[in-house]
Amino acid sequence: MDIFETIQERRSVRSYADKKVEDEKIEKVLEAATSAPSANNRQEWRFIVVRDNELRTKLIEAAHGQRFVGEAPVVIVACAAESDHIMSCGHPAHLIDVAIAVDHLTLAARALGLGTCWVGAFDANAVRSILGIPDDIEVVQLIPMGYPADWPASRSRRPMDNLVHYDRWE
Repeated sequence: MDIFETIQERRSVRSYADKKVEDEKIEKVLEAATSAPSANNRQEWRFIVVRDNELRTKLIEAAHGQRFVGEAPVVIVACAAESDHIMSCGHPAHLIDVAIAVDHLTLAARALGLGTCWVGAFDANAVRSILGIPDDIEVVQLIPMGYPADWPASRSRRPMDNLVHYDRWE
């Protein structure tokens, strides 16, 4: 599958097969994530790979009862080790950098036949408590990952001419 097909085929998967994800595939998606660019090459992302059933079950409650979070055989918790660097454009670098890394991760997962979902609805302090994450580490994203039980249909996209401007906003 080439990169364009991978991008087109990626979906938010919320139903996972009861099948273990091979360590080699987990390693490959993490390699993709940690190959992402970051502001000033800070590489502030950190990842916790949660495979333990009891911990994943606890993450369901932290994710406001979203059952699929704990039903996925793997949950990758994306964190930032540094959160005080503000880029000259005014945006916090760590949020953008972690998002780029997670995007690399989700596309690599798709290319390997895995499904993922970006989960931003969670209680960061609960996740921190469950996984023993230090207070100076920011919990940014939860990414359940596994073999899809079914593949979601594509969703409609807005036409490009509603989204893209050339040279000026007009």
